[in-house]
Amino acid sequence: MEELPGIVITGASGRMGQMLIKTVLESDKARLVGAVEREGHDWIGQDVGVAMGGAAVGVSVTDKPLEAFVKAHAVIDFTAPAATIAFSKLAAQARAVHVIGTTGMTDEEIAQLEPASHHAVIVRAGNMSLGVNLLTQLTKKVAAALDEDFDIEIIESHHHHKVDAPSGTALMLGEAAAEGRGVALNDVRDSGRDGITGARKKGDIGFTAIRGGDIVGEHDVLFAAAGERIILRHMATDRAIFARGALKAALWGQDKMPGQYDMLDVLGL
Repeated sequence: MEELPGIVITGASGRMGQMLIKTVLESDKARLVGAVEREGHDWIGQDVGVAMGGAAVGVSVTDKPLEAFVKAHAVIDFTAPAATIAFSKLAAQARAVHVIGTTGMTDEEIAQLEPASHHAVIVRAGNMSLGVNLLTQLTKKVAAALDEDFDIEIIESHHHHKVDAPSGTALMLGEAAAEGRGVALNDVRDSGRDGITGARKKGDIGFTAIRGGDIVGEHDVLFAAAGERIILRHMATDRAIFARGALKAALWGQDKMPGQYDMLDVLGL
């Protein structure tokens, strides 16, 4: 029987890291072969199952990512931009699929992933859920169908621990809306309003970020014109949907040529 694809999880101790580990351990299509944390972390050297408060699973947490990556078929990475860029180089050396769910990356940081994509598969998305990727496609189609008499506002809500705004998903939706209208998001983006801002500029795509409590993730795309509004909405109630999507991406990438892909490719959308 052929061995199941081996998966390494970076940022093992984080909320998403632990959810990803749990998802891989419960899967009958993949196996956990590595868990990575930063140097000096309390989990280093511990069995990751024990560190998470459960039974041993036979995988120790390490601060040596390349040693873990060379044993893997895929790396799933929901960490921080600088770490993700470093991991991309190591995953490329190991020829492992690199699934990136890290948000808050600038265009310059995203561009730094390009060299690694010549040697390995990179699947990067602001959101790994099926529902959000369908919402992205709907947003593009609605934006293309409506003219600039409809203002576009993207309203996103997340837990109070989230450090970046707008969310990666919100920006993904903004890109879809801009593409639908045939414009560049950087030319029409309007976010961080405060004080006397003046009237809204026609054609702008606005962003509003809400942070509070334990909200997993909610995104509304509002199309507002005189006398009517259209609202497209996605609500996530369990971050396991992102972990399942990330694992799906890791498995999908196994037989693909090196390059950069997104969840629309994974889902055939």
